[in-house]
Amino acid sequence: MERSYYSKTIAAFIADTNSEILGELASNHSNSKLEELQKNAWVKQISILKDQLKGFEGKVYFEFSIPRMGKRVDNIVIINDCVFIIEFKVGDTKYQSHAIEQVIDYTLDLKNFHEGSHNEKLVPILVSTNADYVFYNKEEVLNHQTAAKANKQNLKKVLLDFLGENKIDIEAWENSIYKPTPTIVEAAQALYNKHNVKEITRSDAGAINLSITTDSINTIIHNAKLNKKKSICFITGVPGAGKTLAGLNIANERLNADEQEHAVFLSGNGPLVDVLREALARNEVINNPSIKKQQAKQKANAFIQNIHHFRDDNLKSEKAPIEKVVVFDEAQRAWNKHQTSSFMKRKKGKDDFDMSEPEFLIDVMNRHQDWCVIVCLIGGGQEINTGEAGLEEWINAVKNHNHKWDVHYSNLIVDNQDYIKDIDLKSYLQVDCFSNPNLHLAVSLRSFRSEKVSEFITTMLNLNLEEAISLYNQIRKDYTIVLTRKLQKAKEWLKTTAKGSERIGLIASSGARRLRPYGIDVKNNIEAPNWFLNDSQDVRSSYYLEDVATEFDIQGLEIDYTCVAWGSNFYLKQ
Repeated sequence: MERSYYSKTIAAFIADTNSEILGELASNHSNSKLEELQKNAWVKQISILKDQLKGFEGKVYFEFSIPRMGKRVDNIVIINDCVFIIEFKVGDTKYQSHAIEQVIDYTLDLKNFHEGSHNEKLVPILVSTNADYVFYNKEEVLNHQTAAKANKQNLKKVLLDFLGENKIDIEAWENSIYKPTPTIVEAAQALYNKHNVKEITRSDAGAINLSITTDSINTIIHNAKLNKKKSICFITGVPGAGKTLAGLNIANERLNADEQEHAVFLSGNGPLVDVLREALARNEVINNPSIKKQQAKQKANAFIQNIHHFRDDNLKSEKAPIEKVVVFDEAQRAWNKHQTSSFMKRKKGKDDFDMSEPEFLIDVMNRHQDWCVIVCLIGGGQEINTGEAGLEEWINAVKNHNHKWDVHYSNLIVDNQDYIKDIDLKSYLQVDCFSNPNLHLAVSLRSFRSEKVSEFITTMLNLNLEEAISLYNQIRKDYTIVLTRKLQKAKEWLKTTAKGSERIGLIASSGARRLRPYGIDVKNNIEAPNWFLNDSQDVRSSYYLEDVATEFDIQGLEIDYTCVAWGSNFYLKQ
């Protein structure tokens, strides 16, 4: 896959006319309306690079794709033993901190997720074309703590400062695998901006698995529309397989395929919904300044909804909802009949409500006269709160009350005890429903640095010490875990370890009430969008290490480095 808009050897680049280069860049640009500002920036970059790269042998790339971030770095230049990641700020007279952070982020992305870059010398450079020469610390640049700083006249001198004698195998570097593992926020933003899931996920079995599952669901939806049928699909997956990403991808693809389906992604995870909505709205305003924030929020709010708000809206009316395709995230956590009836009596004044949440939600969609599709994302054995029904309640709701619906499930549901224990329900699925192996996500998409971490934590908590030590020795080089009893020391470690815009934060168990003397108040509610999305200058953001998030705030969301604070609710009783 071609990752850049233009790439040639330095000699060929210098030999090409400016018009030829500009024409190739313009033809590969994804936006049909190429802005004059972008065109002028390219013209300036071409001129500066032609002047500053004379005498070098290597290769130059323009607009090199950084899929995980849904962005492109201005230039990559490979000379000898160096991969230079160059970000231009044409006309700037200063080296702005946000621009330094940006080019460091690009560099870290390549270092972490591009196999050919894992062990190479990566040099981030910020070129503010009209700025003065300033000193930079070479060691800090090579450790990606800052960027080298250059202007339009001394870029060549900066390149020479880092060059060694060895040569990178450029062809091998170009063809090496890119394995991005975007956070769910980054993934949602990229999909919402019409990126394909193959562009933003690992280019291996994981991405293939996601695409096959999405294609299978699309086929089921197409057949339901064609034959005026109602279908419910259950998607399972190994831990870290990207069930939420799969759900967002399905909802997004249906939204792009046919807006009249009004596809929606529903989740009972309040912080996840709030953060994704705000992230999509902010990103749309950045990408399209003509759209007002309120407009962007309305659009994002229609695409991602809180399942409880969806439920409550449909309590007020007996009409069919506008949505024809609904994706329920963490569907196993929907409430059973007792929990739902109790809630309806206490909070909604409905004394005679006698349905479980799955039964009611299926009943709502059943109001459609022609067709509809429900997609349930199921985690095995992940019912963590009182009254959460699990997968069996969804199956019962179809079997006992909506038997005309088609049920599509992965064979793992009947093969694995984590999903269904009732033998009669297993028999019902095997006899009357449609088994589809493509509805199971079998490959973990977790970062190469964290694939064994959850296994290590589990063995440690189970006091399988020999196995825990063995696993720790396997992960310690790639995944840093440190232990201290001094909170201030932990905070300092986070601040000095994180680079670029890597997010740091303080989290604690919701039961750790006695951490208050240390300034950690788990009863103090955070505003999740501010904590997860605001920058390091905002006191409400995770960066400030003041507001603490609990497991309920952070579930389903990710940050790069965390200080996990444990209290008296978690200790080893000898």
